[in-house]
Amino acid sequence: MASHSVETAPAPLLSFEQLRTALRHVGEERYHHRHPFHLLMHDGKLSRGQLQAWALNRYYYQSVIPIKDAIIISRSDDPAFRRAWRKRIIDHDGDATSEGGLKRWLKLAEATGLDPDRVTAGHEMLPATRYAVNEYLNLVRARPLLEAVASSLTELFSRDLISLRMDKVREHYPWLTDGLDYFEARLTQAPDDASFALNYVYTHAKSREEQERGIQTLRDKCDILWAQLDALYFAYVQPGWPPPGAFRIEG
Repeated sequence: MASHSVETAPAPLLSFEQLRTALRHVGEERYHHRHPFHLLMHDGKLSRGQLQAWALNRYYYQSVIPIKDAIIISRSDDPAFRRAWRKRIIDHDGDATSEGGLKRWLKLAEATGLDPDRVTAGHEMLPATRYAVNEYLNLVRARPLLEAVASSLTELFSRDLISLRMDKVREHYPWLTDGLDYFEARLTQAPDDASFALNYVYTHAKSREEQERGIQTLRDKCDILWAQLDALYFAYVQPGWPPPGAFRIEG
């Protein structure tokens, strides 16, 4: 008796609200607001030296964000998209009217007691920081443009973390408050950027499979952020083993 194969209908597209809910679930589960290093920070339990290590290593991530955005722009043949995405580069690199996020981050690092030139040199960065951040660049180069855009959707969750961080810094580390300009600017920049990227992913994902790949890419981006904090925790909290050449906490 001949067997008949039964074709399975493709899964239906998620609605806009369903897609946003799925993406937000990724954030609730995987975003680095849950990482033990951040929990210690928000409880006021990090030393000045540990905060210096965080600021120094995190600068490398900040420094590649405009490079990541330039890669994304270079992959689009839509002038309207490129114009909209270009503001992200200006937000971080600055222009004639704004100092940009990179300089603001250096002000934060300086508030911890670090020399900005020491931070930008990058010589004392953890190797795992470099590998994790470079993987983000690899992601936006190698994957489809839709997924590269989806990787930025951690901005859906960042505003809440930034608000919490600012409150906790003022409470536990008052000597750092002069360096909060970076976070202040991101309170408005991040939600606007997230809204644009979410609409782009919803509009350009033409199948459920493409939507699911976008969701998976957001998971991968969260893993990249988490890995950076894993490195900091291992080197400067427990067991406290910074590798050769990495930043050393003084005292």
